Amino acid sequence: MKYDNIKSGNGGVITLNNETDEVGRLTYTIFPEENKMIISFVLVHPKFEGRGMGKFLVDEALKFARENNWKVYPHCSYARSVMNRMNDVEDILLQR
Repeated sequence: MKYDNIKSGNGGVITLNNETDEVGRLTYTIFPEENKMIISFVLVHPKFEGRGMGKFLVDEALKFARENNWKVYPHCSYARSVMNRMNDVEDILLQR
């Protein structure tokens, strides 16, 4: 599996790909003046659902946020659900 982080302006898309297909994607927006990243959307393509691929995308976004000292607000309900079940995100999770 390979991640690509395609940045554009104040946002971007993290894609997860296997050898032949895109498995899923996560979109985000950065507010650098607030040191904040918002996870807007997580999508796993139907043939890859149920295998934890969405969590892998959220993990990759959190890694990216930590590298840049950003707090993370999971606007996407799936990302929020995943982060609320994680034990090691208290330092960067922004609640509403």
